[in-house]
Amino acid sequence: MISIQTNYASMVGQQNMSTNQIFQTKTIEALTSGYRINSSGDDAAGLAVANGYRSNVAELTQGVINANSAVSQLQIMDGGLNNISNILDRLKTLASESSSSTFTGDRTTLNNEFQSLLSEINRQSSNVGLNTGGANATLLTVYIGGGNVQSNSQVNVDLTGNAVDVTGLGLNGQNLLTAGTDVATGNAVNLNTATTLLTGHSTGSYQAFNFNTAAGSFAVTVSSTSSAGISVADALSQLNNKLNGHGLTATVDTANGDLMISGSTAFSMAAAGAVTANAGGNGAAAGAVVTAASTVSSNTANYGVADQAFTGIVTGDEQNVSFTSGGQTVSFQLTAGNAGSISTAVQTLNQQLASLGISAVQDAAGTGITLEGTAAFSATVGTATNNGGAGPYGFTGSLSGATVNASTPTSTGSSTGNSLAAVTAVQSAVAVLGVVQGKVGAGENTLQYSISLAQSQITNFSSAEAQLRDADVAAEAANLTKAQVLQQASIAAMAQANSAPQAVLKLLQ
Repeated sequence: MISIQTNYASMVGQQNMSTNQIFQTKTIEALTSGYRINSSGDDAAGLAVANGYRSNVAELTQGVINANSAVSQLQIMDGGLNNISNILDRLKTLASESSSSTFTGDRTTLNNEFQSLLSEINRQSSNVGLNTGGANATLLTVYIGGGNVQSNSQVNVDLTGNAVDVTGLGLNGQNLLTAGTDVATGNAVNLNTATTLLTGHSTGSYQAFNFNTAAGSFAVTVSSTSSAGISVADALSQLNNKLNGHGLTATVDTANGDLMISGSTAFSMAAAGAVTANAGGNGAAAGAVVTAASTVSSNTANYGVADQAFTGIVTGDEQNVSFTSGGQTVSFQLTAGNAGSISTAVQTLNQQLASLGISAVQDAAGTGITLEGTAAFSATVGTATNNGGAGPYGFTGSLSGATVNASTPTSTGSSTGNSLAAVTAVQSAVAVLGVVQGKVGAGENTLQYSISLAQSQITNFSSAEAQLRDADVAAEAANLTKAQVLQQASIAAMAQANSAPQAVLKLLQ
Protein backbone atom coordinates (compact mmCIF):
# COMPACT_ATOMS: atom_id res chain seq x y z
CA MET A 1 0.00 0.00 0.00
CA ILE A 2 1.13 3.47 -0.89
CA SER A 3 0.08 6.15 1.61
CA ILE A 4 0.75 9.82 1.92
CA GLN A 5 -0.94 10.20 5.34
CA THR A 6 1.50 8.04 7.29
CA ASN A 7 5.15 7.90 6.24
CA TYR A 8 6.25 4.87 8.19
CA ALA A 9 9.73 4.83 6.71
CA SER A 10 10.26 8.45 7.74
CA MET A 11 9.10 7.67 11.29
CA VAL A 12 11.50 4.75 11.58
CA GLY A 13 14.26 6.97 10.27
CA GLN A 14 13.47 9.66 12.84
CA GLN A 15 13.45 7.14 15.68
CA ASN A 16 16.80 5.67 14.71
CA MET A 17 18.27 9.09 14.10
CA SER A 18 17.25 10.13 17.64
CA THR A 19 18.83 6.98 19.04
CA ASN A 20 21.99 7.64 17.04
CA GLN A 21 21.99 11.25 18.28
CA ILE A 22 21.84 10.10 21.93
CA PHE A 23 24.55 7.51 21.26
CA GLN A 24 26.75 10.16 19.65
CA THR A 25 26.12 12.59 22.54
CA LYS A 26 27.05 9.95 25.16
CA THR A 27 30.17 9.08 23.24
CA ILE A 28 31.24 12.73 22.99
CA GLU A 29 30.48 13.17 26.72
CA ALA A 30 32.63 10.16 27.64
CA LEU A 31 35.51 11.34 25.44
CA THR A 32 35.42 14.92 26.64
CA SER A 33 34.98 14.06 30.40
CA GLY A 34 37.20 11.00 30.40
CA TYR A 35 34.58 9.11 32.41
CA ARG A 36 32.42 6.23 31.36
CA ILE A 37 29.97 7.05 34.16
CA ASN A 38 28.90 10.69 34.13
CA SER A 39 25.51 10.28 35.78
CA SER A 40 23.63 7.69 37.78
CA GLY A 41 21.82 6.63 34.64
CA ASP A 42 25.05 5.57 33.00
CA ASP A 43 25.65 2.77 35.57
CA ALA A 44 23.93 3.19 38.93
CA ALA A 45 25.44 0.08 40.57
CA GLY A 46 28.90 0.81 39.21
CA LEU A 47 28.68 4.43 40.37
CA ALA A 48 27.87 3.35 43.96
CA VAL A 49 30.90 1.05 44.08
CA ALA A 50 33.15 3.66 42.45
CA ASN A 51 32.03 6.30 44.95
CA GLY A 52 32.99 3.94 47.78
CA TYR A 53 36.48 3.59 46.33
CA ARG A 54 36.75 7.35 45.90
CA SER A 55 35.73 7.88 49.56
CA ASN A 56 38.46 5.46 50.69
CA VAL A 57 41.01 7.35 48.61
CA ALA A 58 39.98 10.64 50.22
CA GLU A 59 40.27 9.08 53.70
CA LEU A 60 43.68 7.53 52.99
CA THR A 61 45.01 10.71 51.39
CA GLN A 62 44.29 12.64 54.58
CA GLY A 63 45.60 9.67 56.58
CA VAL A 64 48.96 9.94 54.82
CA ILE A 65 49.05 13.63 55.76
CA ASN A 66 48.22 12.70 59.38
CA ALA A 67 50.96 10.06 59.47
CA ASN A 68 53.57 12.38 57.97
CA SER A 69 52.68 14.99 60.59
CA ALA A 70 53.03 12.36 63.32
CA VAL A 71 56.41 11.28 61.95
CA SER A 72 57.53 14.90 62.04
CA GLN A 73 56.36 15.17 65.65
CA LEU A 74 58.22 12.01 66.62
CA GLN A 75 61.32 13.28 64.85
CA ILE A 76 61.14 16.44 66.96
CA MET A 77 60.94 14.25 70.07
CA ASP A 78 63.77 12.10 68.75
CA GLY A 79 65.98 15.16 68.34
CA GLY A 80 65.19 16.23 71.89
CA LEU A 81 65.99 12.75 73.20
CA ASN A 82 69.31 12.75 71.39
CA ASN A 83 70.15 16.08 72.98
CA ILE A 84 69.18 14.81 76.44
CA SER A 85 71.40 11.79 75.76
CA ASN A 86 74.31 14.18 75.19
CA ILE A 87 73.49 15.92 78.47
CA LEU A 88 73.56 12.54 80.25
CA ASP A 89 77.03 11.98 78.80
CA ARG A 90 78.16 15.24 80.40
CA LEU A 91 76.51 14.30 83.70
CA LYS A 92 78.33 10.98 83.61
CA THR A 93 81.60 12.79 82.96
CA LEU A 94 81.09 15.14 85.91
CA ALA A 95 80.04 12.33 88.24
CA SER A 96 82.99 10.18 87.17
CA GLU A 97 85.42 13.03 87.74
CA SER A 98 84.02 13.59 91.24
CA SER A 99 83.98 9.86 92.04
CA SER A 100 87.75 9.66 92.38
CA SER A 101 89.07 10.12 95.91
CA THR A 102 92.19 11.71 94.37
CA PHE A 103 90.13 14.58 92.98
CA THR A 104 91.64 17.77 94.38
CA GLY A 105 89.29 20.32 92.83
CA ASP A 106 86.12 21.85 94.19
CA ARG A 107 83.21 19.40 94.07
CA THR A 108 80.84 22.31 94.59
CA THR A 109 81.85 23.69 91.18
CA LEU A 110 81.21 20.31 89.58
CA ASN A 111 77.91 20.01 91.40
CA ASN A 112 76.80 23.47 90.26
CA GLU A 113 77.17 22.39 86.63
CA PHE A 114 75.57 19.05 87.44
CA GLN A 115 72.48 20.75 88.92
CA SER A 116 72.33 23.20 86.01
CA LEU A 117 72.26 20.31 83.54
CA LEU A 118 69.49 18.60 85.50
CA SER A 119 67.44 21.78 85.12
CA GLU A 120 68.22 21.80 81.40
CA ILE A 121 66.94 18.24 81.08
CA ASN A 122 63.66 19.36 82.64
CA ARG A 123 63.44 22.32 80.25
CA GLN A 124 64.16 20.32 77.12
CA SER A 125 61.91 17.41 78.05
CA SER A 126 59.10 19.91 78.60
CA ASN A 127 59.73 21.50 75.20
CA VAL A 128 59.23 18.17 73.42
CA GLY A 129 56.28 17.22 75.64
CA LEU A 130 58.01 14.29 77.32
CA ASN A 131 58.12 15.67 80.84
CA THR A 132 56.08 14.11 83.64
CA GLY A 133 52.45 14.70 82.66
CA GLY A 134 53.58 16.14 79.32
CA ALA A 135 51.38 16.19 76.23
CA ASN A 136 53.39 13.49 74.46
CA ALA A 137 54.08 11.24 77.46
CA THR A 138 50.87 9.40 76.76
CA LEU A 139 49.20 7.15 74.16
CA LEU A 140 49.56 8.87 70.78
CA THR A 141 46.91 7.81 68.24
CA VAL A 142 47.29 8.53 64.52
CA TYR A 143 44.27 7.95 62.23
CA ILE A 144 45.36 6.73 58.79
CA GLY A 145 42.37 4.78 57.50
CA GLY A 146 42.15 1.84 55.15
CA GLY A 147 41.00 -0.65 57.77
CA ASN A 148 37.90 -2.84 57.65
CA VAL A 149 37.23 -1.80 61.25
CA GLN A 150 38.10 1.57 62.75
CA SER A 151 40.66 0.15 65.18
CA ASN A 152 42.66 -1.13 62.21
CA SER A 153 42.66 2.35 60.77
CA GLN A 154 44.67 3.73 63.69
CA VAL A 155 48.35 3.48 64.55
CA ASN A 156 49.25 3.79 68.25
CA VAL A 157 52.57 4.96 69.67
CA ASP A 158 52.39 4.29 73.40
CA LEU A 159 54.62 6.68 75.36
CA THR A 160 52.50 6.50 78.50
CA GLY A 161 54.65 7.16 81.54
CA ASN A 162 57.79 7.53 79.43
CA ALA A 163 58.82 10.93 80.73
CA VAL A 164 62.47 11.89 80.31
CA ASP A 165 62.63 14.76 82.76
CA VAL A 166 64.70 14.43 85.94
CA THR A 167 61.84 12.64 87.69
CA GLY A 168 61.22 10.22 84.84
CA LEU A 169 64.93 9.43 84.51
CA GLY A 170 65.33 8.86 88.26
CA LEU A 171 67.81 11.68 88.77
CA ASN A 172 65.93 13.53 91.49
CA GLY A 173 68.14 14.52 94.39
CA GLN A 174 71.40 13.44 92.77
CA ASN A 175 74.43 15.57 93.58
CA LEU A 176 78.21 15.39 93.63
CA LEU A 177 78.84 16.92 97.05
CA THR A 178 80.92 15.18 99.68
CA ALA A 179 78.82 12.97 101.97
CA GLY A 180 79.44 11.20 105.22
CA THR A 181 78.87 11.32 108.98
CA ASP A 182 79.61 14.58 110.79
CA VAL A 183 81.65 13.99 113.91
CA ALA A 184 80.14 16.95 115.76
CA THR A 185 77.53 18.83 113.79
CA GLY A 186 77.46 22.52 114.57
CA ASN A 187 80.47 22.54 116.91
CA ALA A 188 82.66 25.62 117.25
CA VAL A 189 85.52 24.17 115.16
CA ASN A 190 84.94 25.30 111.59
CA LEU A 191 87.54 23.61 109.44
CA ASN A 192 86.49 25.67 106.43
CA THR A 193 87.80 28.84 108.06
CA ALA A 194 90.48 27.48 110.43
CA THR A 195 94.04 28.21 109.36
CA THR A 196 96.04 26.18 111.92
CA LEU A 197 95.20 23.44 114.40
CA LEU A 198 96.85 22.15 117.61
CA THR A 199 98.75 25.42 118.22
CA GLY A 200 100.02 27.17 121.36
CA HIS A 201 102.64 24.83 122.83
CA SER A 202 106.32 24.81 121.88
CA THR A 203 106.56 21.04 122.17
CA GLY A 204 103.44 20.49 120.12
CA SER A 205 99.97 19.06 120.79
CA TYR A 206 97.96 16.01 119.77
CA GLN A 207 94.39 14.72 119.64
CA ALA A 208 93.36 11.08 119.80
CA PHE A 209 90.53 9.33 117.93
CA ASN A 210 89.29 5.83 118.77
CA PHE A 211 87.43 3.83 116.08
CA ASN A 212 85.41 0.63 116.24
CA THR A 213 84.61 -1.36 113.07
CA ALA A 214 83.34 -4.83 112.38
CA ALA A 215 86.96 -5.87 111.86
CA GLY A 216 88.08 -4.52 115.23
CA SER A 217 89.14 -1.36 117.05
CA PHE A 218 92.02 1.00 116.36
CA ALA A 219 93.27 4.43 117.40
CA VAL A 220 94.46 7.38 115.34
CA THR A 221 96.48 10.31 116.66
CA VAL A 222 96.77 13.68 114.95
CA SER A 223 99.73 15.70 116.26
CA SER A 224 101.83 18.82 115.78
CA THR A 225 105.48 19.25 116.84
CA SER A 226 105.61 22.98 117.50
CA SER A 227 103.57 25.95 118.61
CA ALA A 228 102.92 26.76 114.94
CA GLY A 229 100.54 23.81 114.79
CA ILE A 230 99.45 22.14 111.56
CA SER A 231 97.12 23.03 108.70
CA VAL A 232 93.69 21.49 108.16
CA ALA A 233 95.12 19.64 105.15
CA ASP A 234 97.89 18.19 107.33
CA ALA A 235 95.38 17.04 109.94
CA LEU A 236 93.25 15.32 107.28
CA SER A 237 96.35 13.72 105.81
CA GLN A 238 97.36 12.25 109.17
CA LEU A 239 93.85 10.90 109.71
CA ASN A 240 93.55 9.42 106.25
CA ASN A 241 96.94 7.72 106.37
CA LYS A 242 95.44 5.41 108.97
CA LEU A 243 91.73 5.50 108.06
CA ASN A 244 92.12 4.64 104.39
CA GLY A 245 93.41 1.22 105.34
CA HIS A 246 90.11 0.57 107.13
CA GLY A 247 87.83 1.74 104.33
CA LEU A 248 87.18 5.15 105.90
CA THR A 249 87.97 8.68 104.76
CA ALA A 250 88.20 11.99 106.62
CA THR A 251 86.98 15.11 104.83
CA VAL A 252 85.48 18.49 105.72
CA ASP A 253 81.75 19.12 105.43
CA THR A 254 81.55 21.97 102.93
CA ALA A 255 78.29 23.15 104.48
CA ASN A 256 79.38 23.75 108.07
CA GLY A 257 83.10 22.98 108.35
CA ASP A 258 82.67 19.90 110.55
CA LEU A 259 85.06 16.98 110.42
CA MET A 260 83.31 14.31 108.32
CA ILE A 261 84.09 10.59 108.39
CA SER A 262 82.93 8.74 105.31
CA GLY A 263 83.00 5.19 104.15
CA SER A 264 80.91 2.16 103.24
CA THR A 265 82.27 0.39 106.32
CA ALA A 266 80.17 0.40 109.48
CA PHE A 267 81.93 2.26 112.28
CA SER A 268 81.64 4.15 115.52
CA MET A 269 84.17 6.59 116.92
CA ALA A 270 85.09 8.83 119.84
CA ALA A 271 87.24 11.96 119.67
CA ALA A 272 89.11 13.00 122.83
CA GLY A 273 90.16 16.53 123.69
CA ALA A 274 93.58 17.74 122.55
CA VAL A 275 96.54 17.72 125.00
CA THR A 276 100.11 19.05 124.91
CA ALA A 277 102.75 16.68 123.66
CA ASN A 278 104.66 16.74 126.97
CA ALA A 279 101.64 16.60 129.26
CA GLY A 280 101.76 12.85 129.67
CA GLY A 281 98.14 12.57 128.78
CA ASN A 282 96.94 14.74 131.63
CA GLY A 283 94.29 16.37 129.45
CA ALA A 284 95.66 19.91 129.55
CA ALA A 285 94.08 22.20 126.98
CA ALA A 286 96.14 22.55 123.82
CA GLY A 287 95.05 25.19 121.31
CA ALA A 288 92.63 24.75 118.41
CA VAL A 289 91.47 21.15 118.02
CA VAL A 290 90.64 19.14 114.92
CA THR A 291 87.16 18.65 116.32
CA ALA A 292 85.47 19.07 119.65
CA ALA A 293 85.50 16.03 121.91
CA SER A 294 82.56 13.93 120.76
CA THR A 295 81.30 10.46 119.91
CA VAL A 296 79.63 9.07 116.82
CA SER A 297 77.61 5.97 117.55
CA SER A 298 76.55 5.13 114.01
CA ASN A 299 77.64 5.64 110.47
CA THR A 300 74.42 7.29 109.28
CA ALA A 301 75.58 6.75 105.74
CA ASN A 302 74.32 3.16 105.97
CA TYR A 303 70.90 1.80 106.88
CA GLY A 304 71.23 1.22 110.59
CA VAL A 305 69.94 1.00 114.13
CA ALA A 306 72.37 2.76 116.44
CA ASP A 307 73.34 2.34 120.08
CA GLN A 308 71.51 -0.78 121.20
CA ALA A 309 72.37 -1.48 124.83
CA PHE A 310 73.87 -4.92 125.36
CA THR A 311 74.44 -7.01 128.46
CA GLY A 312 76.50 -10.13 127.94
CA ILE A 313 74.71 -13.48 127.88
CA VAL A 314 75.56 -15.48 130.99
CA THR A 315 75.70 -19.24 131.47
CA GLY A 316 72.33 -20.88 130.98
CA ASP A 317 70.78 -17.89 129.20
CA GLU A 318 69.98 -17.39 125.54
CA GLN A 319 68.33 -14.91 123.19
CA ASN A 320 66.73 -15.57 119.79
CA VAL A 321 67.41 -13.00 117.05
CA SER A 322 66.21 -12.78 113.45
CA PHE A 323 67.31 -10.39 110.69
CA THR A 324 65.70 -9.90 107.28
CA SER A 325 67.10 -7.99 104.27
CA GLY A 326 66.33 -8.26 100.57
CA GLY A 327 63.86 -11.09 101.13
CA GLN A 328 66.44 -13.23 102.92
CA THR A 329 66.16 -14.06 106.63
CA VAL A 330 68.85 -15.24 109.01
CA SER A 331 67.86 -16.47 112.48
CA PHE A 332 70.19 -17.62 115.22
CA GLN A 333 70.67 -17.70 118.97
CA LEU A 334 72.95 -15.65 121.20
CA THR A 335 74.30 -17.73 124.08
CA ALA A 336 76.94 -17.46 126.77
CA GLY A 337 79.37 -19.20 124.45
CA ASN A 338 79.04 -16.81 121.52
CA ALA A 339 77.85 -13.62 123.24
CA GLY A 340 79.21 -13.68 126.78
CA SER A 341 80.70 -10.23 126.26
CA ILE A 342 80.07 -7.32 123.93
CA SER A 343 83.20 -8.13 121.89
CA THR A 344 82.24 -11.79 121.35
CA ALA A 345 78.66 -10.75 120.54
CA VAL A 346 79.95 -8.36 117.85
CA GLN A 347 82.06 -11.15 116.37
CA THR A 348 79.13 -13.58 116.35
CA LEU A 349 76.74 -11.08 114.80
CA ASN A 350 79.18 -10.28 112.00
CA GLN A 351 79.74 -13.96 111.22
CA GLN A 352 76.01 -14.69 111.08
CA LEU A 353 74.93 -11.52 109.24
CA ALA A 354 77.67 -11.27 106.60
CA SER A 355 75.39 -12.78 103.93
CA LEU A 356 72.83 -10.01 104.51
CA GLY A 357 75.39 -7.20 104.28
CA ILE A 358 74.69 -6.23 107.89
CA SER A 359 77.55 -5.29 110.20
CA ALA A 360 77.74 -5.00 113.99
CA VAL A 361 80.18 -2.66 115.70
CA GLN A 362 80.75 -1.74 119.29
CA ASP A 363 79.48 1.79 119.93
CA ALA A 364 81.81 4.64 120.85
CA ALA A 365 80.92 4.41 124.54
CA GLY A 366 81.64 0.67 124.64
CA THR A 367 78.27 -0.15 126.21
CA GLY A 368 76.18 -0.96 123.19
CA ILE A 369 76.18 -2.39 119.69
CA THR A 370 75.45 -0.51 116.46
CA LEU A 371 73.80 -2.50 113.65
CA GLU A 372 74.27 -1.19 110.13
CA GLY A 373 73.56 -2.49 106.64
CA THR A 374 74.16 -1.54 103.04
CA ALA A 375 70.45 -2.12 102.35
CA ALA A 376 67.30 -1.68 104.41
CA PHE A 377 66.72 -4.42 106.97
CA SER A 378 64.53 -5.35 109.91
CA ALA A 379 65.56 -7.01 113.16
CA THR A 380 63.45 -9.06 115.54
CA VAL A 381 65.04 -9.77 118.90
CA GLY A 382 63.35 -11.93 121.51
CA THR A 383 63.50 -11.31 125.24
CA ALA A 384 66.45 -13.14 126.80
CA THR A 385 65.59 -16.38 128.59
CA ASN A 386 66.89 -16.12 132.14
CA ASN A 387 67.52 -19.47 133.75
CA GLY A 388 69.84 -18.05 136.40
CA GLY A 389 67.42 -15.70 138.07
CA ALA A 390 69.20 -12.43 137.29
CA GLY A 391 68.63 -10.37 134.20
CA PRO A 392 67.70 -9.13 131.71
CA TYR A 393 70.50 -10.23 129.40
CA GLY A 394 71.43 -9.70 125.78
CA PHE A 395 69.94 -6.82 123.80
CA THR A 396 67.82 -4.38 125.75
CA GLY A 397 66.03 -1.23 124.77
CA SER A 398 64.17 -0.73 121.48
CA LEU A 399 65.26 -4.03 119.96
CA SER A 400 64.13 -6.14 122.91
CA GLY A 401 61.08 -8.15 121.92
CA ALA A 402 60.27 -5.87 118.96
CA THR A 403 60.71 -5.63 115.21
CA VAL A 404 62.69 -2.55 114.20
CA ASN A 405 62.96 -1.35 110.61
CA ALA A 406 66.19 0.40 109.73
CA SER A 407 65.75 3.99 108.63
CA THR A 408 66.72 5.35 105.25
CA PRO A 409 70.18 6.92 105.30
CA THR A 410 70.67 10.65 104.91
CA SER A 411 73.99 10.32 103.12
CA THR A 412 75.89 7.77 101.08
CA GLY A 413 78.72 7.07 103.44
CA SER A 414 81.68 8.16 101.38
CA SER A 415 83.40 11.37 100.35
CA THR A 416 82.81 10.11 96.83
CA GLY A 417 79.58 8.26 97.67
CA ASN A 418 77.18 10.83 96.25
CA SER A 419 79.25 10.95 93.08
CA LEU A 420 79.33 7.17 92.80
CA ALA A 421 75.58 7.08 93.37
CA ALA A 422 75.21 9.73 90.67
CA VAL A 423 77.23 7.57 88.25
CA THR A 424 74.85 4.67 88.93
CA ALA A 425 71.80 6.92 88.63
CA VAL A 426 72.98 8.39 85.32
CA GLN A 427 73.70 4.90 84.01
CA SER A 428 70.14 3.90 84.89
CA ALA A 429 68.88 7.12 83.29
CA VAL A 430 70.70 6.21 80.07
CA ALA A 431 68.86 2.88 80.07
CA VAL A 432 65.51 4.58 80.74
CA LEU A 433 66.18 7.10 77.98
CA GLY A 434 67.11 4.26 75.64
CA VAL A 435 63.72 2.64 76.22
CA VAL A 436 61.95 5.87 75.32
CA GLN A 437 64.18 6.38 72.28
CA GLY A 438 63.38 2.84 71.21
CA LYS A 439 59.64 3.49 71.46
CA VAL A 440 59.90 6.76 69.55
CA GLY A 441 62.07 5.15 66.86
CA ALA A 442 59.72 2.17 66.60
CA GLY A 443 56.82 4.61 66.28
CA GLU A 444 58.57 6.42 63.43
CA ASN A 445 59.20 3.14 61.60
CA THR A 446 55.66 1.89 62.19
CA LEU A 447 54.22 5.10 60.78
CA GLN A 448 56.50 4.90 57.74
CA TYR A 449 55.26 1.37 57.08
CA SER A 450 51.70 2.59 57.56
CA ILE A 451 52.29 5.41 55.08
CA SER A 452 53.61 2.90 52.54
CA LEU A 453 50.51 0.73 52.96
CA ALA A 454 48.19 3.73 52.72
CA GLN A 455 49.89 4.91 49.52
CA SER A 456 49.58 1.41 48.09
CA GLN A 457 45.89 1.35 49.01
CA ILE A 458 45.38 4.77 47.43
CA THR A 459 46.92 3.46 44.22
CA ASN A 460 44.83 0.28 44.19
CA PHE A 461 41.57 1.94 45.23
CA SER A 462 42.12 4.56 42.52
CA SER A 463 42.76 1.80 39.99
CA ALA A 464 39.60 -0.03 41.07
CA GLU A 465 37.59 3.18 40.75
CA ALA A 466 39.08 3.81 37.32
CA GLN A 467 38.05 0.38 36.11
CA LEU A 468 34.46 1.29 36.87
CA ARG A 469 34.35 5.01 36.18
CA ASP A 470 36.95 5.89 33.55
CA ALA A 471 36.12 5.85 29.87
CA ASP A 472 37.85 3.48 27.43
CA VAL A 473 39.05 6.18 25.05
CA ALA A 474 39.88 3.77 22.22
CA ALA A 475 36.45 2.19 22.38
CA GLU A 476 34.71 5.52 22.69
CA ALA A 477 36.66 6.89 19.70
CA ALA A 478 35.47 3.95 17.63
CA ASN A 479 31.96 4.49 18.93
CA LEU A 480 32.15 8.16 17.90
CA THR A 481 33.05 7.18 14.35
CA LYS A 482 30.25 4.66 14.38
CA ALA A 483 27.80 7.23 15.75
CA GLN A 484 28.81 9.78 13.14
CA VAL A 485 28.37 7.27 10.27
CA LEU A 486 24.99 6.17 11.62
CA GLN A 487 23.94 9.79 12.02
CA GLN A 488 24.89 10.58 8.43
CA ALA A 489 23.18 7.41 7.20
CA SER A 490 20.09 8.33 9.18
CA ILE A 491 19.96 11.75 7.59
CA ALA A 492 20.38 10.26 4.08
CA ALA A 493 17.71 7.63 4.74
CA MET A 494 15.37 10.30 6.11
CA ALA A 495 15.77 12.22 2.90
CA GLN A 496 14.84 9.16 0.89
CA ALA A 497 11.91 8.36 3.17
CA ASN A 498 10.59 11.92 2.91
CA SER A 499 10.80 11.85 -0.89
CA ALA A 500 8.88 8.57 -1.20
CA PRO A 501 5.32 10.11 -1.04
CA GLN A 502 6.19 12.36 -3.95
CA ALA A 503 6.04 9.21 -6.12
CA VAL A 504 2.26 9.33 -5.75
CA LEU A 505 2.23 12.34 -8.06
CA LYS A 506 3.42 10.11 -10.88
CA LEU A 507 0.22 8.09 -10.50
CA LEU A 508 -1.88 11.27 -10.83
CA GLN A 509 -0.32 12.43 -14.08
